Amino acid sequence: MTASVPERLLEPLNLHDLALKNRVALAPMTRARAGEDRVPTEVMAKYYAQRSGAGLIITEATTVSAQGNGWVKSPGIYEDAHEEGWRPVVEAIHAAGSRVFLQFWHCGRAAHSSFLGGDLPVAPSAIAINGEGVHTADGKKPHETPRALDESEIPGIVQDYVQAAQRAKRAGFDGIEIHSANGYLLDEFLQSKTNHRTDGYGGSPQNRFRFLREILEAVTKVFPANRIGVRLSPNGVFNDMGSPDYRETFLYAAKELNAFGLAYLHVMDGLGFGFHELGEPMKLSEFREVFDGPLMGNCGYDVDAAEAAIQSGDADMIAIGRPYIANPDLIERYRNGWPLADSDPSQWYSGEHVEEGYTDFPVYSA
Repeated sequence: MTASVPERLLEPLNLHDLALKNRVALAPMTRARAGEDRVPTEVMAKYYAQRSGAGLIITEATTVSAQGNGWVKSPGIYEDAHEEGWRPVVEAIHAAGSRVFLQFWHCGRAAHSSFLGGDLPVAPSAIAINGEGVHTADGKKPHETPRALDESEIPGIVQDYVQAAQRAKRAGFDGIEIHSANGYLLDEFLQSKTNHRTDGYGGSPQNRFRFLREILEAVTKVFPANRIGVRLSPNGVFNDMGSPDYRETFLYAAKELNAFGLAYLHVMDGLGFGFHELGEPMKLSEFREVFDGPLMGNCGYDVDAAEAAIQSGDADMIAIGRPYIANPDLIERYRNGWPLADSDPSQWYSGEHVEEGYTDFPVYSA
């Protein structure tokens, strides 16, 4: 039982021109239930509709191109079939009374050649992940040294994001989120640990931010800026990240993002995915000083921490991830102080029975 009802967390929010019924977002979580062809499925529509008590749904990471793939059975948004597959998911979420943003993903060096027809994964620089390996359709494989992108290839990737945005808009999404976190391609460009380029996309924080800037400038021709969010992970170590100049880099990025008038800035400030320990963790309050728009916290928040972040003014919204897996009625549990159910991590990703550990959790019964 929670000590009190999280009143601020559950109050409505006008996210620019979008009316949200509360300040909770379903955090983007890869659940690997798409088809082999990366087309969203009926069971995915059911999953998201069940969790549409959240004011905003942020979908699982969705690849913007075949080159961006790097996870088994994750969805895409780069083919006609993907676009058509997402439409009933969006309709189910809207029918359940929530709003939905599609998260755009390019795995970068976190991918593996087995996803890419034998081609090496791409990155800003030819620096491999130091880690356990990549989960592929044929089991875990060692990380490969990626191929550094040629500067001439970057405009083509920007265009992939534009085409993905056009598809997302046609599919009915309320907005999009640009995934620039967790050691995937855009985060790799942003951080000095993984970006050793000597051209106009490397070196200074300004140059390392350039790729993300160009993507935003391009996709705002499809969706208005106030329907576009950006996700950052300043404290994260996932995918072997963490740069000595992290504070300078991420405060610069937040200042630049502030000028766009975004829907929100989504900051993974919590340490639930690990911490690089290169200094003090960055807090939402630091981002609040340089970012005027809606600010969303994420990673490891329980209901009391979420309420405290809203009460303090550090956050406008909180994205909740893992607690939402086993609690499709999470908002009602928060509102009534009901206990939360636990999920089995072995069922987080797709298995033989795709609904098991995905859509088979009951609502609370007093």
